[in-house]
This record gives sequence, structure tokens and C-alpha cells, in this order.
Amino acid sequence: MPETIAFWSLAVVLVGSALAVVLSKNLFHSVLWLALALTGTAGVFLLLEAEFLAAVQLLLYAGGIVTIVVFAIVVTERLVGERITQTSRRITAGGVTALALIALVVNAISRQPLPTAREPLTTDLTRTIGESVLTRFVLPFELLGVLMLAAMLGAVYFARPED
Repeated sequence: MPETIAFWSLAVVLVGSALAVVLSKNLFHSVLWLALALTGTAGVFLLLEAEFLAAVQLLLYAGGIVTIVVFAIVVTERLVGERITQTSRRITAGGVTALALIALVVNAISRQPLPTAREPLTTDLTRTIGESVLTRFVLPFELLGVLMLAAMLGAVYFARPED
């Protein structure tokens, strides 16, 4: 019962923050709502007992990506010289498309019987993921790190005061 309450609470937070990301006129506020949505997703991963994915979600997405987006907003506003706002155009078409997608997903889920119990894990999932990242997927992992470093250096370069 507590897991059900936690799930539905997180679902309300996720849907509300996702709507706030799209409907907020202030771009910086949208990024803050995005950070809340990504943190809520980490909460869902914790409910699924996927601690490693929750930590990655918090560190990479809620921390790293949101920081890079904030840098981009600051740099863009500085280059343009005025405050940037976002407008939600075609909101009706987006709402209709979203409702159609929700109906499609609910229809697909309702056709398949959901399992009542989860099979217990036989191996340490965090160890398996860590070994995969540091052996089989080490090159994409390192390239992603270099890309993020280049993005941060570019943001620092553009954000520095002009002499």
C-alpha cells in the first residue's frame, strides 16, 4: 500500500511538472520544472528497486544536463541582449496528439495481462551494469564525457566578461 501511494504521488508530480515545462512562459522556470520531472523519474526508479538508474538519473540528467541547459540560457540571453521567453504554439494539436498517444498506450496495455508478482533478481544488477559500461561500452561512455566537457568549456568561454 505505501508503494502504491508513493507511485501515484510521483505520477502526479511527474505529470504536473511535465505540463509546467511545456506551458511555462519563462524559459528558466521551464528548466526548473524539468529538473523536478527528472528527479521524480529517479523516484520511480527507486520504487522499481533500480538504485543505479536512479543515481544516474540524478547525476547525469537532473544535475548535468539541467546545468548545461541553464548555461545555454544564460549565454544565449547574454549574446542576444534580451530576456528569452517561450511561446506554446499549436497547443491544441499537441494536446490532441498527446491524448491519442495516451489512448493508444492504454489500449496496448489493457490487451496484455500484467504480471502480479515480480521475479526476484538473481544477480547484482548494479555490478552487471557497471561491468558493461566499463568494458563493452567504454568508448561511448568516454566520448559522452568528452562531449559534456567540451559543452561546459564552451559555456564558460561564452559566459566570461568581455574585455
